[in-house]
Amino acid sequence: MSLPRTPSFRLDGKRALITGGTRGIGLAAAAALAEAGAAVTIAARTAGDIESVVNQMADAGLAAEGVALDITDSDVVRAFVNDVDPFQILVNSAGMARHSAFADITAANYQAVMDLNLSATLFVSQAVVARLVAAGLPGSIIHVSSQMGHVAGPDRAVYAASKFAVEGLSKAMAIELGAHNIRVNTVCPTFIETELTAASLSDPAFRNWVLSKIKLGRLGRVEDIMGPIVFLASEAAALVTGTSLLVDGGWTAE
Repeated sequence: MSLPRTPSFRLDGKRALITGGTRGIGLAAAAALAEAGAAVTIAARTAGDIESVVNQMADAGLAAEGVALDITDSDVVRAFVNDVDPFQILVNSAGMARHSAFADITAANYQAVMDLNLSATLFVSQAVVARLVAAGLPGSIIHVSSQMGHVAGPDRAVYAASKFAVEGLSKAMAIELGAHNIRVNTVCPTFIETELTAASLSDPAFRNWVLSKIKLGRLGRVEDIMGPIVFLASEAAALVTGTSLLVDGGWTAE
């Protein structure tokens, strides 16, 4: 009897597209995938930010390039994706939050959050998947969701709605794309110390409430997301699709 061999976590020869890859979780995802051997393309709005990150990664010996894209413009996204070799890994990390009490939600804020968190996630995925299917290539689609796609919190009705929708989208995609060997999963962080969470966590009462919910007793760091991203992108997760990897310090355990 031969011993089973651990599937590789390496991503050599794979092309990866990361949206929102110049900061926070997106930047961590880009660095992690590049460290695992993937050729990374970072998509973000600001060309200067992209150039800075690509140069920083090159200095570290990591393969990366960048493209300035408004990912809420599905026609622009599709034109870009159709003009390059297929991406076998997609990390939909671009996202935003405009928190307010339910009674104070405005149509403009609702639409802005949904356009980026849900619509862009759907249509970027659609463009990438179309190329994979046409080429007969397998793939891994990873949506950066949130624990707020499984539970909710104060002043987060719109954000939670967008992430619950992403969870449903991910499952539906997994059902349809399994026949093409394209896996679709979500990573669901708790509160990670990033620019996106800085304003909320600057309130001592809110910060204490957050820490009271995290069973491991600390806020998340972007490094906590890097391993899960590589796992889901790699052959180590070859039978993992249609599910959520909760990186929440135990928040949703009760």
